[in-house]
Amino acid sequence: MGIRKKIKGTPDIPRLSVFRSNSHIYGQIIDDIHGITLTSVGSLKPDFDVKGKTKSEIARLAGKRLAEKAVEKNISKVVFDRNGFLYHGRVKAFAEGAREGGLQF
Repeated sequence: MGIRKKIKGTPDIPRLSVFRSNSHIYGQIIDDIHGITLTSVGSLKPDFDVKGKTKSEIARLAGKRLAEKAVEKNISKVVFDRNGFLYHGRVKAFAEGAREGGLQF
């Protein structure tokens, strides 16, 4: 709850929230003012080819795919919400993938 006190997503600059479970990673771009999810991605979806890839490679791919979806919806700037997870490993790979895809934060 402490993170959400500092980070707010607006319609102009929405919040990019990351959640990682033991085997998957999920990302959402959220407008907190209106309380809606603008776009999302998850590695559990069937269109993800996860065979033979490490969790970090999958996280980078998920970040890149989320950024591509966001750019299609004219979203280029976001506020990164790591959701209490440390910024290393899969969370960092997700963020780097999102930056590669065209998001700025």
